[in-house]
Formats: sequence, structure tokens, C-alpha cells
Amino acid sequence: MRSSPTTPWRLSQTATVLMLVPFNLLAALGMDMYLPVVPGMAQVLRVDAATVQLTLTLYLVMLGAGQLIFGPLSDRWGRRPVLLAGAFVFSIASFGLAMAASPAGFLAWRFAQACGAAACMVAVFATVRDLYGGRPEGSAVYGMLGAMLAVMPAAGPLLGALVDAWFGWRAIFIALGIGMSAMLFVALRQWRETHNPGDTSVQSTRLLQPLRSGRFWWYVVGYGAGMGAFFVCFSTSPWLMMERMQLSQIAFSTLFATIAITMILASRIIGSLAPRWGMRRSLERAMACLLVAGVLLVLAEILAPEALLSALVPMWIAGFGIAVANAVAPNAAMRDFDQAAGTATAWFFCLGGAFSGITGTLVAAVLPMDTRWPLAAYCLTLPLLVLISSLTIGLRTGYRR
Repeated sequence: MRSSPTTPWRLSQTATVLMLVPFNLLAALGMDMYLPVVPGMAQVLRVDAATVQLTLTLYLVMLGAGQLIFGPLSDRWGRRPVLLAGAFVFSIASFGLAMAASPAGFLAWRFAQACGAAACMVAVFATVRDLYGGRPEGSAVYGMLGAMLAVMPAAGPLLGALVDAWFGWRAIFIALGIGMSAMLFVALRQWRETHNPGDTSVQSTRLLQPLRSGRFWWYVVGYGAGMGAFFVCFSTSPWLMMERMQLSQIAFSTLFATIAITMILASRIIGSLAPRWGMRRSLERAMACLLVAGVLLVLAEILAPEALLSALVPMWIAGFGIAVANAVAPNAAMRDFDQAAGTATAWFFCLGGAFSGITGTLVAAVLPMDTRWPLAAYCLTLPLLVLISSLTIGLRTGYRR
């Protein structure tokens, strides 16, 4: 099967973002939205909570591994068919989850939903690469996508709790199915193919091509360091602010939202700064922001452990660095893979997600959750390694951009 020849993409940058974002948000909500209702689902399905928890792991694993399947397919067949197929499967699977009455059926539909989510995410990011690769707008668009996705771990559970309180937990999956069905209808009318593959064979050399690039790996690790910092910030902030500092849920949610706002503003700013700084320098400055945040967190934990601003200010600085890393790393990493953007996209987000998840989980598990130490330790180690490796590469190759 071949994609039809590409037709001009007629949407403005703002309209493009408004059409792309919902696909990724719905894919992310599929992971986060039903976290608060896991115990209730376990009772209805007559299984223990650990079995329901397995569905979270299954979704996360397939979200990463599925991209390695759908990325090359989007290079072979085009972005549009992969996106439409993924949206259709996600919608059907979401409605299936709402009606599931057995653990086996629930797991099967969950697997299908994760496959659909992975296909949508690959198609979205590969389309951004097709449209904005090598252009200043690319960093801004990647940054907006990354910033909005970063908000989902905070907004998803809250939204899921509200839906469950009003309509029951099955309504969560019905809402996901309706949302993706609506976006599928929009895509059928508005989404134009952005990639016209020349060779329809998916060759093993092309599949592994990104992994042979040291430059690609450097940006993957830089992206993973940024996302890992956000993962640690998200994981430990409730314990620090709500348990230790005794903030209410509303107060915590409001203050945590300021970090997300900082990231969104940073993603807008970097669109104009990245062309001036260059991709490499932009990522280096993102890592420097994380280092500064780490130093401030250490000082705050020692000198002002109960002061709220001493926690928030470093998190704002870290949020700026995370947003910049989200914005420039994907665009720069895939700059050399225009003919295999789907494959490169799949490898990038799969490896970057795995790196951030493993390192972030390790740090959060080892250090006390109700202190600044986990985030401080992460910000002072991984970003420093990225900067040291950048210096080594620069001295060896003379690469300055």
C-alpha cells in the first residue's frame, strides 16, 4: 500500500498545532486519566489491584514499542493512513474498554488502545518533522506539543476523578472514544499527506540508521534528561508540597500549574531564540537551567526547607530548561533523517521515554520523596553528563552548531 502523492498543507501554524495536539493529548490521557479509579475497576472486574495496574504497564510498554512498528510504516505508507488507522483503533478500543466485563477482555482492548495511541503519536511528530524540519517554527511547534503533553500527568488524573464522580469509571473510556472519533472525523477532512515515500520497502539498514549517529544519541539523552527531570518533579512535588508543607489539593494544583505555564511560555520563546543560538547551544542552555535549578534546590533544602518559594523558583527554572529541551532536541535529532523521519521519530521518543522513565524512577525510588533531594540529584547529574559529552564531542569534531 502506498500513500497518495502529497498535497499542499494549507493550515497555518496555529491551526496545525490545534489539529495535531488533540491526538497526542488523547493518547496521553489514555495513560493518565483512569489512575484514580484503579481500585474501583478492580472490584468490578473481580481481580486484584495489581492486575489492573498491569494495564498501565502494558499501555506504557506498547506506547513505546509500538512506535518502532508504526514509525517505519509511516515512512513506507505515509503519515495520513497510519494516523487514521491509529485513531480508528484507539476509538474502537476505548468503547470496548467501557464495555469490558472480564480481565482478559479488558487487557485485550487495552493492548489495542495502546497500539492506536502509538500510531497517532508517531504520525503527529513525523508530520511536524515533514512540515517544519530545519525551520525556526519547528522548535516552537515541538515545544508546544511537549509542554502540553507534560501537563497531562497533572490534569489527567484530576479529569478522570471528576468524570468518575459524575458518571462512573466506564465513562472515562467513553469520553476518550468520543474525543478520538471526533478528531478522526476532522482528520478525514483536513489532514493532508506530508510524506511521499520513494522506496516502499522497509529496509533493515534504514530501520537502524538513526542508532548509528552519535549526534542522534546525544539529543536523545538530552531530551531524556529534560523529561526525566519533569518526571521526578511530578512524582515528588505532591509529597513535598502536600504532605510536608501541608498545602491543600487545590493550592497544590494551582501552584503546580504555574510550572506548566512556565513551560508553555518557554516553548513559545524558544521558537525565536533557537535560530539565533543554534540547536546544540539551545540544548546546552537547557541543561544549564537544570543545573542552576539543582544548585538552588540543594541550598533551599539546607537553608529554607519549609519555604514554599524556595521550592517553586527552582522548579520554574527547571521547567524552562525542560521546555527548551523538549523543543529543540526532537527537531535537531531528526535533521539528518528526512527520508526516514517516521523511523527516526519512533526511535527518538521510544529511547528518550525509556531513558527518562528508568533514570527518573530510580532517583525517585532511592531518595526521600518529601524532600527536594530527588529533583536536585537528578538536575545535578544527568544534565551535567550531557554538557560534558557535548564538550567532548565539540573538542573532537569542532562541531559548533
